[in-house]
Amino acid sequence: MSWFEDEMRKIERKKLRKNGLKWFLAGILIAVLLIIALAFIPFSEEGGVKVVRIEGTIVSGNSYGGGYIGSEYAGSQIREAADNPLVDAIVLRVNSPGGSPAGAQEIIQDVEYAKAKKPVVVSMGDIATSAAYHISSHSDLIYANPDTMTGSIGTIWTFHDISGSLEKEGVNVSVVKSGDQKDIGSEFRSMTDEERDYVQNIVDESFELFIEDVMVQRNITRSDIEEAQIVRGARAIELGLVDRTGNLYAAMEGARELSRVGFTGETA
Repeated sequence: MSWFEDEMRKIERKKLRKNGLKWFLAGILIAVLLIIALAFIPFSEEGGVKVVRIEGTIVSGNSYGGGYIGSEYAGSQIREAADNPLVDAIVLRVNSPGGSPAGAQEIIQDVEYAKAKKPVVVSMGDIATSAAYHISSHSDLIYANPDTMTGSIGTIWTFHDISGSLEKEGVNVSVVKSGDQKDIGSEFRSMTDEERDYVQNIVDESFELFIEDVMVQRNITRSDIEEAQIVRGARAIELGLVDRTGNLYAAMEGARELSRVGFTGETA
């Protein structure tokens, strides 16, 4: 090997060592920056707890705002938090009078998806009744204020009959239909006894699905809730509808407690 070749190889080795040191230092710098970035990731809540708000009348679909919350919109928020490795627990901030049974059933499926991965805790605001309570009953822990209005475990279907007013005004409405019950519940005529019985059966079946599920989720006595009465938060605790008294931040701390004790995906 010539002197020149030997010197060239020495120079190449020095370059490699120098480049290696640069990459090593760059790696350390990147790691430090990542640690700093993770420490200051802007959560809307503290301590790895994600708050998902279910506020307004519950409906199916992807709508949000104007006093309504869509099942798809709420569900996407819940599932996103469930799949986020930086989120340790989820708090559902529920402030809703209820709404669509089907919409609630869709959100419940998303709550169950999340519960298999991390704790899901409910914080009730002014009101969490009917379908909103149904969703809440599937959480691991429920917080409410003493004067939160909750309960109202029942199903209702309201019909309007303006046929009397139309008759006084001399307005005649003609309906062409393919079946006797196609216009059942029309505001232009009164329901027949047969139609009322049919609708009552639908309401009863929906109610049975609702109350049976709540009884399973909350281990509560049927006689305490079957009249669909609204109860205060303080009374709800006595009945077993709610677990603890507290505001949103109490619920967040409760969620952190569940995540710290080695949550296994089982209902608390």
